[in-house]
Amino acid sequence: MAILINRNTRVMTQGITGKTGQFHTRMCRDYADGKNCFVAGVNPKKAGEDLEGIPVYATVREAKQATGATVSVIYVPPPFAAAAIDEAVDAELDLVVCITEGIPVRDMLRTCHKMRERKTRLIGPNCPGIITPDEIKIGIMPGYIHKKGRIGVVSRSGTLTYEAVAQLMEQGLGQSTCIGIGGDPVNGLKHLDVMKLFNDDDETDAVLMVGEIGGSDEEDCARWVRDNMKKPVVGFIAGVTAPPGRRMGHAGAVISGGKGTAQEKLAVMEACGIKTTHNPAEMGKLLKSVLLKPG
Repeated sequence: MAILINRNTRVMTQGITGKTGQFHTRMCRDYADGKNCFVAGVNPKKAGEDLEGIPVYATVREAKQATGATVSVIYVPPPFAAAAIDEAVDAELDLVVCITEGIPVRDMLRTCHKMRERKTRLIGPNCPGIITPDEIKIGIMPGYIHKKGRIGVVSRSGTLTYEAVAQLMEQGLGQSTCIGIGGDPVNGLKHLDVMKLFNDDDETDAVLMVGEIGGSDEEDCARWVRDNMKKPVVGFIAGVTAPPGRRMGHAGAVISGGKGTAQEKLAVMEACGIKTTHNPAEMGKLLKSVLLKPG
């Protein structure tokens, strides 16, 4: 079992004919069961064409009806990406993964408002995507660093998503599903949304949570973990003071009104029972130590 996607998921690429869309669709198709999973592309100006056997349709709705795809990944340029999300939501897809960086905040505010009470879940924008190792990846993460296992990973930082996975692999710990939710101030799934899914997943034993400065999403998630989580959680906040050369953060992470600092977030997480580290090089070791702790 995995959360959100598995080898039976059928995916379309919005923006498949662009350079970025072509490259990453090929990479995802060539990973694990990707040849069966990536079944369609969407570009209204290129309908009827194909990308190495993947047919291109004019609209998301047409692609869904023709192929049964219920998930979309978006590589559409920033001025048009929010409208691409809207189209996927209107077609009632289950999940949209928006990789595009630089979408205007006003556009995303409008799109997120439209998504209220709709069935579609959104990962991103400005994110690396999601992967269920050895089954399917949707996005730009390097598939070769992942291995099937029982650790869930959720991160706002793309770079630290890869770092966390690499450290888990050094400890011999594979992943159930790994999600980069993106660091933009207006986005889809939050840490809390993903944590609830991992909590209900029978094949996830523990979760590594990577946050960033700015906002209060990590604190909200930590309080939910304290009251509801049945599995151990380990956390790190990008932007915390670390050893020389290891300070990391996201350009979209902004502290407002003195709130949302790394120290504040870590303090709340620790008070809620989440084991944390101030050193990004210790995430994997800390998770392993929590799993080995008696009881």
